[in-house]
Amino acid sequence: MTLDKELRDRILKAVEDGFDEQVAFTRDLVRMPSLRGREHAVQDYLFTAMKDRGLAMDRFAMDRDAIERHPGGSKFSDQHSEAPIVVGIHRPAEEKGRSLILQSHVDVVPEGLPEMWSDPPFSGAIKGDWMYGRGAGDMKAGAAANIFAFDALARIGLRPAATVYVQSVVEEESTGNGALQTFLEGYTADAVLIPEPEDEKLVRANTGVLWFQVKLRGVPVHVREMGEGANAIDAAYRVAGALREMEARWNDEKGEHPHFEEEPHPINLNIGKIAGGDWASSVPSWCTIDVRVSIYPGRSAEDAAREIESCVADFAKTDAFLSNNPPEVVFNGFFAEGYVLEPGSEAEAVLGRAHEAAIGAPLESFVTAGYLDTRVYALYNKIPALCYGPISQNIHGIDERVNLPSVKRITQAMALFIAEWCGVEDAR
Repeated sequence: MTLDKELRDRILKAVEDGFDEQVAFTRDLVRMPSLRGREHAVQDYLFTAMKDRGLAMDRFAMDRDAIERHPGGSKFSDQHSEAPIVVGIHRPAEEKGRSLILQSHVDVVPEGLPEMWSDPPFSGAIKGDWMYGRGAGDMKAGAAANIFAFDALARIGLRPAATVYVQSVVEEESTGNGALQTFLEGYTADAVLIPEPEDEKLVRANTGVLWFQVKLRGVPVHVREMGEGANAIDAAYRVAGALREMEARWNDEKGEHPHFEEEPHPINLNIGKIAGGDWASSVPSWCTIDVRVSIYPGRSAEDAAREIESCVADFAKTDAFLSNNPPEVVFNGFFAEGYVLEPGSEAEAVLGRAHEAAIGAPLESFVTAGYLDTRVYALYNKIPALCYGPISQNIHGIDERVNLPSVKRITQAMALFIAEWCGVEDAR
């Protein structure tokens, strides 16, 4: 049943009335530098915030064995976070509506060079309509919106008439294993909504992602005899060239993949890190490159991994030095398939009505070439998986920022969605 105008208006105003508090809460989250492996404090903060709102609380660690046995599990490394997953659970007096997962992640990517930022990277500075800081857009504004959309109903004496799980996970930026662990714990619902920074649009499809390293060995000599050695860093550049050719081949296949045919460059391969050598006057004996590449929905990570290994091995056979010193490929993070949200679900229709009421325009959808935790719910829970959130700029870059008026509109749309999807009952 759709919401009547009077209830819609009350919910919209309830979000407005609580928005100053929501901004302050978001700023508190941004000021916690929750880099990979350092998310414990922000998870404790969210645990307390949800417990104070009367939610039943669960907190659990990731089960490495279970994740590694699951086909959607990504690769562990020494850098894998050990921070807990936090779930707040709302149970209604009577289960009348449809259940819902609201998910966010609190891990953030490294901030880069602090001197390149206009303000300190974790300042949460507000300038005009924008809040600045690493994680402001990706996605602490969304983490706060999950809670404050829920608060808006309580402000007018209502609560969802169905079970709602408010899930805060880690490892979204590097493996996706946090979201997978919630599935392995048994958490599921009739739909999921994840308010990632998606410019007030719904994600129709997104790519899978793999992380891997290519490790190379050279022959170290003094630079005066460098012709007698072999430079591992130079060899890494040659391998990177072969990977770029593979990337081009994959992009040439976009016409075979629905939703990606018109994208100019759907498959992005990034040489994200390079380390090697020990001394400027020594030919380097080692080099490691860290690589991220996307894959089309429907392609398994295992299949893509085999092609990556073959690409590196086949190139090495053609290289005078590498043919006798083959590089090693190590998968060390994301090992995740993409997904497609097929149009026509009732959850999408409800979100469309909520969006139009809050924002005043029809809901648009698009495809994205980045990883999203929504893949867990689409592929394994097999429920409508909605990724939809505020306008942001420079996520993963310098001066990351989120648009506060957009955050308010998105929170209003989320509160309306919760009310219609779950139904409402009197708060007691």
